[in-house]
Amino acid sequence: MAERAGKVYLVGAGPGAPDLITLRAERTLRRAEVVIHDSLVSPELLLLAPQAAELIYAGKRAGAPGNIDQAELNRLMIEHARAGRRVVRLKGGDPFIFGRGGEEAEALSAAGVEFEVVPGVTSAIAAPAFAGIPLTHRRAGSFVAFLTAHLDGLKRADGGGAPLDELAAAARKGGTLVLLMARARLRETLARLTAAGLAAETPAAIVQWASVAAHRALIATLATLADEAERANVGAPAVVVVGETAAMGKRLGWFERMPLFGRRIVVTRARSAASAFANGLRAMGAEVIEFPTIETVAPDSYAEIDAALARLDSFDWVIFTSATGVERFVDRMRERGVDVRAMAGAKLAAIGPATAARLAARALTVAAQPLEYRAEAILDAIGGARLGGARILIPRAQVAREVLPAMLREAGAREVIVAPVYKTVAPARAPVERVRALAAAGAIDLVAFTSSSTVTNFCAMVGEASRGLPAAVIGPITAASAREAGLKVVVEAPSYTVPALIEAMRDYLARSAG
Repeated sequence: MAERAGKVYLVGAGPGAPDLITLRAERTLRRAEVVIHDSLVSPELLLLAPQAAELIYAGKRAGAPGNIDQAELNRLMIEHARAGRRVVRLKGGDPFIFGRGGEEAEALSAAGVEFEVVPGVTSAIAAPAFAGIPLTHRRAGSFVAFLTAHLDGLKRADGGGAPLDELAAAARKGGTLVLLMARARLRETLARLTAAGLAAETPAAIVQWASVAAHRALIATLATLADEAERANVGAPAVVVVGETAAMGKRLGWFERMPLFGRRIVVTRARSAASAFANGLRAMGAEVIEFPTIETVAPDSYAEIDAALARLDSFDWVIFTSATGVERFVDRMRERGVDVRAMAGAKLAAIGPATAARLAARALTVAAQPLEYRAEAILDAIGGARLGGARILIPRAQVAREVLPAMLREAGAREVIVAPVYKTVAPARAPVERVRALAAAGAIDLVAFTSSSTVTNFCAMVGEASRGLPAAVIGPITAASAREAGLKVVVEAPSYTVPALIEAMRDYLARSAG
């Protein structure tokens, strides 16, 4: 049998915010076997890669530790591809805009390695957009030019003149210049534009860390921007915009007006359940660090649930304590060939609206749901009279609180079967060092927890750096766990749902900003 041919994907990761990658890039990452990534790539994007994928850090920021030189990087791509692997070369922004993507494609082509380019959102477009600066405008910008302020980018191919001078002359007639990698030589570059004939009063802007919590935009003029940037201590990575449209950012800037702009929030749910939570916060301008503290895997044994499924028609109640429990229970029924009609004689109870919604999505009707979304409240929802002599099945996580089974037995249930359908473990891959560094710098506004297990695992993974961090929690049990672990609980949702927690977090951060 012929060996499988490998392939390299040159993928643009976007300017910083993880939700700015394309759908095609996401699909490609989810199938990767090797990911070679740069320093400016959002760590959350690496979570999209399969657990078995090999992650290789390429660095690429000037002077940064761990940098791989271009020749070695090319060798790695070719070597892994020739070994039959799907290689994702994950690059900040767009791979073909000042990212050496063209050089890498040439190396792959010369080696006879198949490759594909997945475009990304370049910071040359994203940074002005997040600052409210249109790059073209009918009345103010008839063209846009992208250039790098690195020395190599300021020379013409024939060695004479400089495209910066020529573009400045063209820009006098109405156009926009976008300079990447310009911070180190900002004063010199702006002075050259002035010397080339652009008026000192020409609007100019610098945008740092576009799309994330550290985002900053300064709007000044060609003559004053360098001084303004130094006073504000604006560093790299930054994008500079020169031209009449730059002034429009003062009126059209939108990102910094969002209610959670500049806030950095850590979400600790399992990645499979975190997307809606993270997206709700990002929609209000927050930078969300997805830090999955639990991963759902198969239980150590299916013996208990398989035995229960074999006599499913004997139960009076099936109680679900999580949406994951619903999914894994139904999946196990399918695997064992158990018809859902075997539950016809049992009533279903759900703790929380998300669990009830998951049952409804499976066309399963909920007979009892407590007003308070915690296990103990299920007794009142079912009614004590209906528990006497009842046979009850609880498909749930392998390790969970034993309060509910004990209370059901005390209430007179004849039989309570607790059957693990999944277990939660600490994930193998999470941005631990990044969170520790941000915690040490006081750069985390909130850490959100939805269960005691997320608290326990987060503190175990982050260690001493977790102590004293501000926490937002669902429910008194999670709050108690957080306080016991040394976290500072500052937000507790009024009801035990993620939407309620998001609103409570928004209210708290609005008050603290005032």
